[in-house]
Amino acid sequence: MELNGVLPLWKEKGMTSHDCVFKLRKILKTKKVGHTGTLDPEVDGVLPICIGRATKVAEYITDQGKTYEAEVTIGFSTETEDATGEVVDRDERDKILTRAELQKALEGLTGEITQIPPMYSAVKVNGKKLYEYARQGIAVERPSRTVRIDSIELLSGEAEWRGEELKFSIRILCGKGTYIRTLAVQIGEALGYPAHMSKLTRTESGKFAEKDCVTLAEVAELAQNGDIGKVLKPLGYGLSEFPSAEAVKEDWFALKNGQVMDRHPLLEAHDMMVFTVGGEPVAVYKRHPEKAEKMKPEKMFGFPTIDEV
Repeated sequence: MELNGVLPLWKEKGMTSHDCVFKLRKILKTKKVGHTGTLDPEVDGVLPICIGRATKVAEYITDQGKTYEAEVTIGFSTETEDATGEVVDRDERDKILTRAELQKALEGLTGEITQIPPMYSAVKVNGKKLYEYARQGIAVERPSRTVRIDSIELLSGEAEWRGEELKFSIRILCGKGTYIRTLAVQIGEALGYPAHMSKLTRTESGKFAEKDCVTLAEVAELAQNGDIGKVLKPLGYGLSEFPSAEAVKEDWFALKNGQVMDRHPLLEAHDMMVFTVGGEPVAVYKRHPEKAEKMKPEKMFGFPTIDEV
């Protein structure tokens, strides 16, 4: 039986997101496996994995909001902006940081902010990844990007921090494309000190949270016992950010064939929507770019037979 669904994986430290995909293809004996946004090897946390037909919703899960818990170290910065890189700037002075000063810096970085991706990142410039330039010692101009920080919550309870190196923990709710490493550096800049991200865990990705997740070892055990279906989430989990409507029978033929249709009322207030048949997603439709009263398919997921509905 073909496996279809979203696996809420807890990625452990020491492996890349691609490592996880490679191992899962072997464990689940299927090639149709894809992850939903890279986590660096030293970062652990929630990594939804799309299997079978659900690989078609991977991009939508990637675009959904994320929650991270990070430790920021004030006192020195690194070439990678995290704890794995060589030190590039150090401030050895004794420092005093009050909670009020830190809260002000965090508030100043909430909302839409501009980031410049780290040199050690997978962002491409002229068809080549930035980390490839960095490893060759080649400096290139990095394109800035606007990202959304919904909130930054200070988790550490201290009233103030003193010393040459200061550490505190924060929880970040953010939109896609946010570099938490870079945010740590920006917090340091707002305080007037070099800084880096010393630890990071992703605790939520879209609808998926830490409590939902299983490790690779647990997946292997479930697969061996024939119980993997117990942890797979339906394809619709990856489409939860879109409004949905059950398709009327009169529209089944048009939907099945991906035809342009009269615009659904849900698209008055939304850019995209999901049509379901028997509760199962069959298509994502969006406003037609040229015909105001029409809509066109964005993604098709296959149509159930009449007996399945």
